[in-house]
Amino acid sequence: MSYSGVLKRDRRLVLGAMVALAALAWGYTVYLGLQQTSMADAMAMPAMMAWSAADFVFMLVMWAVMMFAMMLPSVTPTVLIFDRVRGKRVEAGRAHASTAAFVSGYLLAWVGFSLLATLANWGLHSGGAMTSMMGKVAPLTGGLLLIAAGVFQWTPLKNACLDHCRSPMSFLMHHWREGTRGAALMGLHHGVYCLGCCWMLMVLLFVLGVMNLPWVAVLTIVVLAEKTLPRGQVISRALGLVLIAWGAWLLWVS
Repeated sequence: MSYSGVLKRDRRLVLGAMVALAALAWGYTVYLGLQQTSMADAMAMPAMMAWSAADFVFMLVMWAVMMFAMMLPSVTPTVLIFDRVRGKRVEAGRAHASTAAFVSGYLLAWVGFSLLATLANWGLHSGGAMTSMMGKVAPLTGGLLLIAAGVFQWTPLKNACLDHCRSPMSFLMHHWREGTRGAALMGLHHGVYCLGCCWMLMVLLFVLGVMNLPWVAVLTIVVLAEKTLPRGQVISRALGLVLIAWGAWLLWVS
């Protein structure tokens, strides 16, 4: 097989691996969502009852897998571009960089966010601000979070991070690092930008329901549209206006 044939085979393998990872993450997320009703008694424990270590670990894993399910579809084009650049550099005799390490570094950024989300989940539920461990916050808090998320869609930070996520080739050209460690650091670096772009949208799960499958799917599509469609920034700002109006309405009725 020619070297170009090897590269094409590798790209197919990378795409298959990304699809498999996303499918596994979505499978577990859907499983938990469907089990939520049967777990309602456990998840709706009184707010004054302290979380056990097992509760915390379970929720951390749930948040992390849910983030993987939501973010893997939108990062797959970047991973494929990374693998193509890696292949061309190997062909030119440059040092090897691992695609798996790049993906691992990217996911590590979302594990960090999941830890913070779990701490917030614990604090809100223990303080009586959530209906259950996997539920949602009170309408007043929800309205404020919706408005905050809407305003964030218009901020320079959102725009800068979104521009970065929409230009993966530029990122790779300016931040390339050789070797497995370098690939992992590149993935982490890209993941931090992605986190800066999308974290407020993920916080909306406290408003919509932490394990509300239809809204998890909607947010996944929104993130994918922002990053990949030609007028992603317009979509982002239009969504911001919708969120502000929705939050104002929720405050009014509450």
